[in-house]
Amino acid sequence: MTRVTLNRWQLFQVFKYTIYALLTLNIFLFYFEESVAAQLQFDGGIALGRVIEAYAATIDTLAWVILLLMFELETFVLQAHHFTRRVVWTLQTVRLGAYAFIVYSFFGYIANLTFLDGVVPLANVSDLCTLGDGWSYATGLDTFVPITPENCMAFSSATSFYQLPGMLTVVDADGQFGNRMLAWVDVINSGVWLLVVLLLEIDVRLQEHDRYRGTALQASNASKVVMYLVLLLAAIYWGLKGDFVDFWDAFLWLVAFFFIELNVVEWHRESDAAPT
Repeated sequence: MTRVTLNRWQLFQVFKYTIYALLTLNIFLFYFEESVAAQLQFDGGIALGRVIEAYAATIDTLAWVILLLMFELETFVLQAHHFTRRVVWTLQTVRLGAYAFIVYSFFGYIANLTFLDGVVPLANVSDLCTLGDGWSYATGLDTFVPITPENCMAFSSATSFYQLPGMLTVVDADGQFGNRMLAWVDVINSGVWLLVVLLLEIDVRLQEHDRYRGTALQASNASKVVMYLVLLLAAIYWGLKGDFVDFWDAFLWLVAFFFIELNVVEWHRESDAAPT
């Protein structure tokens, strides 16, 4: 019987691509979560222009996975001789498409925040148990639970509520505040990730022209420390609020881009070590 052993480098690669696979799985987790919410938020069907509101996280995650793979190809998998004109054109085209959907998703998060700002006080209702069939309670940013005689007392002890625009869905003041905070974190997290990849794109281009050193290197590292700290705080906030899917996704993305950063560092070292 042949015994197969893996060295440290091989184990590192297995771990890295396991992280990438888990991020791919998150696309389906977000799709399932948002599909359930969309059935209530868009009970008359989703217009094409509002798809991003319904599936912002799904589209965002799919585009990010594609972009992640582009960075992995460019900074680790492909060697200098692989970068033919066709390969470069293909990479840039796919990358631009991913960026378009990421920016699209960013505005989707803003649209979700704006949607929450449109809540109105629910008149003449001080007890959830007086609501009829079809009503639901917003237990989270994208989580709506039908209100029934059996569970109506469990959602809130408040005596005043807000109705989400265009929906038979209510939430109390504390819930509305919490959901708005989560929506703001979504916007901030998405915006900071855009800045991270913009800076990473600059790093890669500078490295390609052997200019990723000195002040440019120091400024990039200092900026990314601040941005990754903001992203870590966002992940911690989701964890504290019990939003496991968002916390798990944020944690995996931080680990994944740690690997991309390591790729760039190793690329930089190899370039410095190469004979001139």
